[in-house]
Amino acid sequence: MVTNTSGKKKTAIARATVRDGEGRVRINSRPVELTEPEMARLKMLEPFRIAGEDLRSQVDIDVSVSGGGFAGQADATRTAIARGLVQHLNDAELRDAYMDFDRSLLVNDVRQSEAKKWGGPGARARYQKSYR
Repeated sequence: MVTNTSGKKKTAIARATVRDGEGRVRINSRPVELTEPEMARLKMLEPFRIAGEDLRSQVDIDVSVSGGGFAGQADATRTAIARGLVQHLNDAELRDAYMDFDRSLLVNDVRQSEAKKWGGPGARARYQKSYR
């Protein structure tokens, strides 16, 4: 059985394909172990740490991720992997474990940074005004 899922974070979009296999996880056709920086790799593999490493040896996961930066891509990838595992295994207990750990494992984070406007250095902050 093959399961297709997706995850989003800001402008990063990850599409994951989960199938029965022997534990291969590939991000953009490269093994996840080669992903840099290390913090992004650890974030991508979080769903396996919660579910248990024995679960990883049962499935192969191919993820294609594009857009955003490395942190957004890592978050989008972890969402896609977690959703794929829950859907592929059809396991309500695993879904509850993910929800208890972090809701963003199964639900996209829709927050975007607000656009900068004129009259200040950022979206809301204004330039200081001098009276003397």
